[in-house]
Amino acid sequence: MSILDAPRTPRGPESSRARAERPYVVIGGGPAGLSAGYLLAKAGKPVIVFEAEDQVGGLAKTVVDPDGYRFDLGGHRFFTKSKEVNDLWLEIMGDEFLMRPRMSRIFWRGKYLDYPLRGTDVIRKLGPVELTRSLLSYLWAAITPKGREDNFEQWVSNRFGKRLYNHFFKSYTEKVWGVPTTELRAEWAAQRIKGLSFFSAAKSAFFGNKDNKIKSLIDSFQYPRYGPGQMWEQMTTRIEELGGEVRLETPVTRLELDDHGDVVRVHAGDEVLEPASVISSLPLRATVAVTDPRAPAEVQEAATGLRYRDFLTVALVLDGEDLFPDNWIYIHEPGVRVGRIQNYRSWSPWMVPDPDTACVGLEYFAFSGDDLWEMPDGELVELAKQELEHLGLADPEKVRRGYVVRVPLAYPMYDAEYAERVASIRGWLKGIGNLQQVGRNGLHRYNNSDHSMLSAMRAVDNILHATGHDIWEVNVESVYHEESTDDQDLQPYKEAPVTPALRAELAQREAA
Repeated sequence: MSILDAPRTPRGPESSRARAERPYVVIGGGPAGLSAGYLLAKAGKPVIVFEAEDQVGGLAKTVVDPDGYRFDLGGHRFFTKSKEVNDLWLEIMGDEFLMRPRMSRIFWRGKYLDYPLRGTDVIRKLGPVELTRSLLSYLWAAITPKGREDNFEQWVSNRFGKRLYNHFFKSYTEKVWGVPTTELRAEWAAQRIKGLSFFSAAKSAFFGNKDNKIKSLIDSFQYPRYGPGQMWEQMTTRIEELGGEVRLETPVTRLELDDHGDVVRVHAGDEVLEPASVISSLPLRATVAVTDPRAPAEVQEAATGLRYRDFLTVALVLDGEDLFPDNWIYIHEPGVRVGRIQNYRSWSPWMVPDPDTACVGLEYFAFSGDDLWEMPDGELVELAKQELEHLGLADPEKVRRGYVVRVPLAYPMYDAEYAERVASIRGWLKGIGNLQQVGRNGLHRYNNSDHSMLSAMRAVDNILHATGHDIWEVNVESVYHEESTDDQDLQPYKEAPVTPALRAELAQREAA
């Protein structure tokens, strides 16, 4: 039985018994934590979600400036092969879920290449000579022995050839992660480029990506009208309507364990709770740090050694029309520090309140404490303006103002030691009977929102139905990944009614 179909426990006279139960504690108000909280509350369980920040959503929140401009931190396409996740999205959002076209390009050597690739565009931009060289490089990689595949460079070069690796993977990946690609494990490439190869990309370029079978090349996606944060804000409301609680600005500072290895007390803010069970999306490093008694020394060492890439967005409001029609552009240009640029109106027209302005988000990747992370907001805005000019996208004089948002611990790093460190922590966590880790940072895995939610669903299944799911297998080559669903099962969602004038404006913008 799916947890979406689990019957709701009746309220009223019977609810006094439920209130007398020890609460189920969820740590973290991002996609995983809120999904767990909602499904537990829906099943009639007393649940409390603790979130350290003043807003739910984590990396998937929507930041709103004082004038109503909305910023999506990282760009969140709502696309999944899991019908279970898709059904939950629709259950929460209903008609507020829009179907949006995907358009993205790669900025490379001063040229824009369409992505997904189109054959005629590739030929025109790369030229027959470079295409021939890349094809020969690919054929050489295909016929020669593969050898070791320990790192990102080896994995990609074996599948695309060295020349395409150098053109389209090396510079951008190193900009994102801040380390040579030889320091990134092959597992990250295998997870993020799953289902895409030279042959499949070339086939898609010339014949299309029929039925969105290659996930890396989807050409449409779902999106909440007011940005991804609308999903998590609405889910928070539903949790509270069902009798659960979501407490903001309440970090969990201590998890007390008994002699049997169970969490017996959770310290959050000024409160101490005795939980029935705990679902945590805390970063593994943080989970290890807050347990009492402390983890063994080797586990603590493994936790402190886990690395993360931090992330910041510089959102600029400009006079005039949109700078480009894409949802985002990947910047492979080594002469600028920006990694990707979003056009927020292309995600949803409701993200930009003034039709006479454009709003873009320049995304930068950093390590906490480095020069980019510590740069004052005003200097970051100036840097973003200069880089827009360098790329030929906008005159800095058209920028009305800028807004900076920093996101620490945004991306778990797959460096050379991460697997051994995670294994050490995972082995220790097995001894904590009523604690389950979920989500991107909770598993130290580069999950999308749908996989983070699926990990939470499996954790709730374990609580409600004692199913014994291994949460660590979510988004691995296993039954949990793209679970027995066909794309025709994922029904498109229509926009809620709008005024005729606005509909005409939106149609005109789409045509442009």
